[in-house]
Amino acid sequence: MASRNLTRVTEFILMGVSDLPELQIPLFFVFLVIYGMTVTGNLGIIILTSVDSRLQTPMYFFLRHLAIINFSSSTIIAPKMLTNFLVKEKIIFYYECATQMSGFLFFIIDEVCMLAVMAYDRYVAICNPLLYMVVVSPQICLLLVSLVYSYSFSTTIVVASYVFSMSYCSSNVINHFYCDTVPLLALSCSDTYLPKTIIFVSAGATLVLSMLTVLVSYSNIILSILRIRSAEGRKKAFSTCASHIMVVTIFYGTLLFMYLQPKSDSSLNSDKMASVFYTLVIPMLNPMIYSLRNKDVKAAFKRFLSNPCNSFKPM
Repeated sequence: MASRNLTRVTEFILMGVSDLPELQIPLFFVFLVIYGMTVTGNLGIIILTSVDSRLQTPMYFFLRHLAIINFSSSTIIAPKMLTNFLVKEKIIFYYECATQMSGFLFFIIDEVCMLAVMAYDRYVAICNPLLYMVVVSPQICLLLVSLVYSYSFSTTIVVASYVFSMSYCSSNVINHFYCDTVPLLALSCSDTYLPKTIIFVSAGATLVLSMLTVLVSYSNIILSILRIRSAEGRKKAFSTCASHIMVVTIFYGTLLFMYLQPKSDSSLNSDKMASVFYTLVIPMLNPMIYSLRNKDVKAAFKRFLSNPCNSFKPM
């Protein structure tokens, strides 16, 4: 037994969304459609906001990066997940698992921070419109995005290095459909107090600071909108941030449901469903929300369909 416990794990087995054999093929097609819509929607947003001359504003600059993040985070998870629906041995190798976990951490932190940056952008646009192009200049936009990526990269390096410095020498079955930190640490035969503390502190600090930024920004936005005398003016001001409010509500609501629910054996399945939502469903919904509720994006899409050569100018 001692020699068995000292044998290092070189691969893991992902249990997946469901272990029922009769659900594997139906789930494969469901998630294939979701991933296909995610790729199409986010690539569409990326292309439109990159080449349409009328979408070269800070708002669409941040939206483009959110679409890049959504596309990337979904692509980190979905292909392996879809493959596992079709095979009996749902194996993921040790370093493949490390890469998947690190990639997903990087992009989920990016998304949390980018939503806060987008809330700040809307705050400046509505509460200080005369200073908007000065406060949110192209240089400031690049700086904010660079800070987001730098922070998520450094946090990911710290968390991933602690998680994979643990010894995994017993069970290798991960009760999840991708390599996530908590179910992975549950398999460790080392003391996991330090990595769990680091994960809790970093996740808590990132989420709290992001949510505070969003709440403060939208509190001021709501107060500014209420001070507008004309109903048409209030409607126009609200329409500029309605899509972002919807995206923020869905995203943070899912995360809060996942992390604030009492932990029990039954909560593992709830965690899986919440994970499906913010890893695959939300990246699919975001471009739909921004496209269907945004006149500029719909107009850019119509220009592309009617006359792509004249409507789009490389920047």
